[in-house]
Amino acid sequence: MNDLAIPICQFEADIFPKDFLSTSAKYILSHQAPDGAISWFEGGHIDPWDHVEAAMGLTIVGKFTAAEKAYTWLAGQQLKDGSWWAAYKNGEVHNGRRRESNFVAYIATGVWQHFVVTRNREFLQRLWPTVERALEFVLSLQTEFGDIHWAVDSQGRAEEDALITGCASIYKSLECGIHIAHSLKLVRPHWKLARHKLGLALRDKPERFDRTWESKARFSMDWFYPVLCGVIDGDAARARLQAKWDQFVVAELGCRCVNDEPWVTVAETCELIMALLAVGERTRAVELYRGLHRWRAEDGGYWTGYVYRDNAVWPEEKTTWTLGAMLLAADALTGITPASTLFTSVNLLDAPQYTQRVDHF
Repeated sequence: MNDLAIPICQFEADIFPKDFLSTSAKYILSHQAPDGAISWFEGGHIDPWDHVEAAMGLTIVGKFTAAEKAYTWLAGQQLKDGSWWAAYKNGEVHNGRRRESNFVAYIATGVWQHFVVTRNREFLQRLWPTVERALEFVLSLQTEFGDIHWAVDSQGRAEEDALITGCASIYKSLECGIHIAHSLKLVRPHWKLARHKLGLALRDKPERFDRTWESKARFSMDWFYPVLCGVIDGDAARARLQAKWDQFVVAELGCRCVNDEPWVTVAETCELIMALLAVGERTRAVELYRGLHRWRAEDGGYWTGYVYRDNAVWPEEKTTWTLGAMLLAADALTGITPASTLFTSVNLLDAPQYTQRVDHF
């Protein structure tokens, strides 16, 4: 698939710098290894979720070849049961203590976004077995109540508890997996049922989450992820965002990672921006996004976070996935690609009228 040069003139250029797309592309590409792996930063590790986030950024800036190489690398690391270890580094497993369900599921979101942008059917067919194995692994961890265990340990034993943020992310990935299947004229009705049950658990069964550890309600992602991923919409979503706005949003700075620390983070702010767009709060979204460019470095990377009590960037890392989130928010705000509504709307494709065997591809 050829790369694409995207003219800046088609966007609302005042939302981001004129060289934003080109420098973002260079920054992420500078952290991609020849085999396709994208590390957090120079010398850092790779985890499946953040690797996909950075690859999605490459798709937005038109670097289709590099994005497809990233997905090909991930497919090559997939274990027989469909999962991935928590982290990799220098061609080896860096964290083999667990395999996290939302990390595993996220490849469906990235692959679907890439297809929507490129319409590269060969890519979709080639990655389908990887996506299918990944989602089947994740659904093997779903309980009778609809929630999904957050991880398995090094021996493959389920860590029997669920995370609101992780399960919301899986909810979006299941939507994307259903889209992929339907686009290939395949039906996976049990995915649709599993997504329905997961949505019910997230909306109506709070007791199924944080059962064995302290509540994660202090984390902003638990607040806005159910909106970002389409679990909650309409008036209920608007009310949810308004209810904790003052806890998590710092005027002129961004979104806190947690409500009890003076630390705003760029990626969480970008995700909140997309959640705001999903409920029609564009003015707030644009205001937040424009303020994030203060954290941009000369090389085009963005600092992960800022501790406003100490007037200090922290950690001193410019992570590739932070830039991926910046690009996803830019796309949602300005319509850079045909996938710009990925996180701002939910429109499940109708089931196909016939099926094809997977081994035909």
